[in-house]
Amino acid sequence: MLTALLLIDIQNDYFPGGAMDLEGSPEAARRARRLLDFFRAGGWPPIHIQHVAVDAGATFFRPGTAGVEPYAETAPLAGERVLQKHFPNAFRETLLLDHLRSLGTERLVIAGMMTHMCVDATVRAAADLGFQVWVAADACATRPLAYGGTSVPAAHVQAAFLSAFRAYARVLTTDEVLAVLQET
Repeated sequence: MLTALLLIDIQNDYFPGGAMDLEGSPEAARRARRLLDFFRAGGWPPIHIQHVAVDAGATFFRPGTAGVEPYAETAPLAGERVLQKHFPNAFRETLLLDHLRSLGTERLVIAGMMTHMCVDATVRAAADLGFQVWVAADACATRPLAYGGTSVPAAHVQAAFLSAFRAYARVLTTDEVLAVLQET
């Protein structure tokens, strides 16, 4: 079964000093790097998803800024596929589905940022499109949210979304993903 790695929006704006610093982003990137190294070593395709804002009022991922660039630890190598997107769902108005089908991909391992937005939209879409989806939970990061006067800490946002993913995906740690893939 061909397995591809999707690294979603691991970009400078989500790290300390960026326009939208996420909680735990450096740690999540280190784990995503472990996945990336494994896929590279095994000759399995990594696919880097880069969000580029097109809204004139965007506060992050603006074209031409350092924040839109890939985070150095997980930056693509020459020849690795990079797909740009303008919406949370990495399949919407991109060539991702066509690319995955051309490779014969059946399973996706997903890591990246923000868990509650772009990772969520992509996980659900991938499952709806028939892919077997694994989420590397500890290789994802998010931020605190608020609604109706209630503040929700990032750890609670992360837990809520990861628990909901179980209807669409296997939710595993990076170590668990690597252990299962090493057996195949």
